Amino acid sequence: MAVTIRDVARESGVSISTVSRALASPEQVAEATRIHVQATAARMGYRPNRNARSLITGRSGSIGLVVPDLENPFFGSVCKGVQARARAAGYTVFVADTDEDPTVESEIARSLIKQVDGVILCSPRTTDDEIRALTTETPLVLANRRLDGVPSIIFDNGGGLVAVMRHLIALGHRRVAYAGGPRASWSNAQRAAAFRVFADEQVHGELELIDLGNFPPYFEGGVQAADLAVASGATAVVGYNDLVALGILDRLRQRGLSAPEDMSVTGFDNVAVSTFVRPNLTTVDLPRQQMGRMSVDALLDLVLRDSQASTNESMPEQAADAASGVLQELAVDLMVRQSTGVPSGPGGRGATHQLLDAGV
Repeated sequence: MAVTIRDVARESGVSISTVSRALASPEQVAEATRIHVQATAARMGYRPNRNARSLITGRSGSIGLVVPDLENPFFGSVCKGVQARARAAGYTVFVADTDEDPTVESEIARSLIKQVDGVILCSPRTTDDEIRALTTETPLVLANRRLDGVPSIIFDNGGGLVAVMRHLIALGHRRVAYAGGPRASWSNAQRAAAFRVFADEQVHGELELIDLGNFPPYFEGGVQAADLAVASGATAVVGYNDLVALGILDRLRQRGLSAPEDMSVTGFDNVAVSTFVRPNLTTVDLPRQQMGRMSVDALLDLVLRDSQASTNESMPEQAADAASGVLQELAVDLMVRQSTGVPSGPGGRGATHQLLDAGV
């Protein structure tokens, strides 16, 4: 019988994810651990299973990934990270798109459960209760969503919003709007909460923050938000994601306005297209591929736990930690580009305010 990654993990006394990293991304593992795992794998004659045969449970040798919208490049990047790590461990990935419909997420996830060893829910829109129900049916990891007791990989959404606000305040903006995303989006709730903290604390003088409401997380949502941002008199607007921000930029151009001269615009995600447009977009960079890779690591540890529990085997300590619902938060970075600048005109009264004064 061929040696599996589980066999190497058991023999090495580490988790499956550690073995996967030591063999596929050795720079991410301490040197002593890397040497130990690689030596163990070589001694046992381990070879990665490129045909995606069962590595752990004897079933499918595959994992499921459920995302809200594959057309959104954010989720494409997460998927790329998931597939790279899964491939290194000998797994295939089944990807399902819910089309931003929270009512079908559980149904889609359950359709995958019959075919896979575990499921990653990326940015799920469904309820906490539905997610908890799914955890009783399959090993499950959350990406970009936090839920106590469920292994979760998240971004520092609040920290990203704070970085954006500090940047805009430093430029001189004192009237800032936020164009939110879907009401069911956990990351939107985190960003909106951080935005409200600024409004409540009022520690930056005459700062006025305007919540424009919730919009579809697409280019069209930004087009809708732009008119409200102009009407609000804001000198800067923060978009829920880059697609929304790009829609805002386009609508401003249609109205004869420009960024950053008349209104500064920022986004979240740092998708590739944010650097292609002019002005290129100030945005918060989220390490999406890293989230995908870490989600697979956490899921493999869960699969190992369930497999060993069913055979009354002991579980490596690292795998046990991941299985208990350890939260891993990834740092984010602000990418300052051309779409933000100082408010124009006396006291920051640019063309946006001139339109308002003229009753346009």
